[in-house]
Amino acid sequence: PHIEIIRIGSRVPVFLPMRVNADFCDMVQKYHPFWLNIHVNLPKEITPELGAAMDRLTRAGVPVGNQSVLLAGVNDSVHIQRQLVHDLVKIRVRPYYLYQCDLVEGAGHFRTSVSKGIEIMEGLRGHTSGYAVPTYVVDAPGGGGKIPVTPNYVLAQAPGKVVLRNFEGFITTYTEPLDYDPDAIKPQEALIAHRPEPGQEGILELLEGQRMFIEPEGFEETRARGGAEHRLRSGEIKQKWQPLGIGSIEQQPAQLEEGNDGEG
Repeated sequence: PHIEIIRIGSRVPVFLPMRVNADFCDMVQKYHPFWLNIHVNLPKEITPELGAAMDRLTRAGVPVGNQSVLLAGVNDSVHIQRQLVHDLVKIRVRPYYLYQCDLVEGAGHFRTSVSKGIEIMEGLRGHTSGYAVPTYVVDAPGGGGKIPVTPNYVLAQAPGKVVLRNFEGFITTYTEPLDYDPDAIKPQEALIAHRPEPGQEGILELLEGQRMFIEPEGFEETRARGGAEHRLRSGEIKQKWQPLGIGSIEQQPAQLEEGNDGEG
């Protein structure tokens, strides 16, 4: 079956926790794996009644997460957010997402800067348990999906070394293995069914060598310059990278002669 889990997002348990009764919990147990995300924005919304409802759900085997929205003048504070996530984990609810407020008509007065969200994440990561740290995301305008936004912990990279910093500002280096072989996993990977993602491979497709670039919409028309094919897209140069196994090969590229670098 193509449906592997059932996931529901609802604010009902917050404002009507008595709806999560024994009958409801008995019902959802028939449809596992069943996951639930609730929507709590403030610590004062976590009432004893909500705590009891979450106790019934978790005892019924339902993993529960929370999705909150960063709201100006409501919860755009490190200390309010820290109290919120602490109170959530106490009732066995995992903070899941902290959303940047969407570009919704009529809600502009609730929007904060993205830098405020990053500041709040600085005040959570390392200052509390990792179980209590949500993922701060911007739900991209135009249908780009949720984009995680985090403080920058990677300061520099060089062959064999990565320079990192922690929440305290402590700077350290991690030495990478020189004999790491990323292809050694291939036999094991071949045993796993690959999930098809037509049209959604994105950056991973570049990293795996399936493509060399991602073009924005209308790029070809912009580069055409009045209908003429760009010199880097024409003739033999168009096949330049295919002998390296990069990109889709529409036709068999000419074999490079010994001593010929392909530039002519």
